[in-house]
Amino acid sequence: MTPDPELQEALARASDWALRYFEDARAYPVLSQVEPGSIRQALPGAPPEEGEPLGALLDDFERLVLPGVTHWNHPRFFAYFGTSSSGPGVLAELLIAALNVNGMLWRTSPAATEVEEVASDWLRQAIGLPEDFSGVINDTASTSTLYALVAAREAAGLDARRGGVDGRRLRYYASAEAHSSVEKAGLVMGTGSAGCVRIPVDAQFRMRPGELAAAIARDRAAGFTPFAVVPTVGTTSTTSIDPVPEIAEIARREGLWLHVDAAYGGAAAILPSHRHVLAGCEQADSLVVNPHKWLFTPLDCSVLYCRREDVLRRAFSIVPDYLSNPEGDSVRNLMDYGTSLGRRFRGLKLWFVLRAFGLERARQVLAAHIEMAQRLKDWIEADPDFEVLAPVPFSTVVFRHRAGDEANRSIEEAVNGSGVALISHTSVGGAYVLRMAIGNLRTTEADVRAAWDAVRAAAAQLKVSSQTSSSNPTS
Repeated sequence: MTPDPELQEALARASDWALRYFEDARAYPVLSQVEPGSIRQALPGAPPEEGEPLGALLDDFERLVLPGVTHWNHPRFFAYFGTSSSGPGVLAELLIAALNVNGMLWRTSPAATEVEEVASDWLRQAIGLPEDFSGVINDTASTSTLYALVAAREAAGLDARRGGVDGRRLRYYASAEAHSSVEKAGLVMGTGSAGCVRIPVDAQFRMRPGELAAAIARDRAAGFTPFAVVPTVGTTSTTSIDPVPEIAEIARREGLWLHVDAAYGGAAAILPSHRHVLAGCEQADSLVVNPHKWLFTPLDCSVLYCRREDVLRRAFSIVPDYLSNPEGDSVRNLMDYGTSLGRRFRGLKLWFVLRAFGLERARQVLAAHIEMAQRLKDWIEADPDFEVLAPVPFSTVVFRHRAGDEANRSIEEAVNGSGVALISHTSVGGAYVLRMAIGNLRTTEADVRAAWDAVRAAAAQLKVSSQTSSSNPTS
């Protein structure tokens, strides 16, 4: 069959554009500069009656869509947690879309199941988890954590699967610094926000094990049923590392499921110098790490590792007649490990990335990011107007201008509005502070320096404006 010449031309144009984008991303403002509603107003209000040429679609992609893109793949994207798609990952995404398989059952795409198993196991080995952990790929850590906590509820023997539970009587525990997805899981499970008990942190923003033990004891005395604890390796605000070994001991003693949120920090364990960040995680019942955060894999790819996979399967598996299969329990049907029946071939892009990079190059990139973060920390500490607010165990630096919340808010707005770089903010001790997370494959020290210079320039302009206002008081 002769290839469709229009599609062939469009694919060639799109691939050429993607290659140029990787090289020229710095030419774009990192944060989209469009006004709210402007893109929608530029698009037709109704679908076309007649089909349009693919070339016209690509024209409008460049003319209408690109101005409204905030460039997460930009080397100066330092907000939230920097992500970075790579050439091998993009190549895999094209093949995934072309195949369009649904890996719900083994037989609906044996390769989707078995490549996912292999890629997940390669990553398990790379970060040093024991062999009794098996991985399944979900979209994001929010989903992986929800599934882990549903498994924890199942493990507690509450018969929730058949008869439901009074979620108001259940309790699970996370630090005050844990990601919002841990609490959001409770909204889905029926425990509500109150079911997620936030444990105070120490001066380095780590969960206090003594406070955890006390909270569990209080809840048991009040008639609640504790069932899980969620420590974090790399919290979102400060990238702190909870003391997992001590927490694991409490979980074991109390009979609680231990789920570790290592969505960000887990990737660092690929480095021999950072293998310690997963200390104690070998005792976990489950753990999540996101290759789409800091391992060059395009969104979405979150690996949930479970040491008690039978419990996870028991919590979710429902096999109606139309999904029964002759292979039975001799194969792994991915639909049995969560709520999603439709399952993309996500394992292919993780497999491509791990093969194309190899652990050696992956380690080099991660080590460079960590070194850049240390360099940024040094620059901040050398400036008397600024201060570092948290330890820097990974590649994220949390800092602030000493002038106060409004000054930091203004600095952030000025930097992001300039298009030079994108930074974000958080709250530390009730104060408005700035964050820079280094995670892009193509970020260089010059990019980090440009962002820091933009921060200092914004601070200097703020000081000039303040001095001008004070020298010209209004009557």
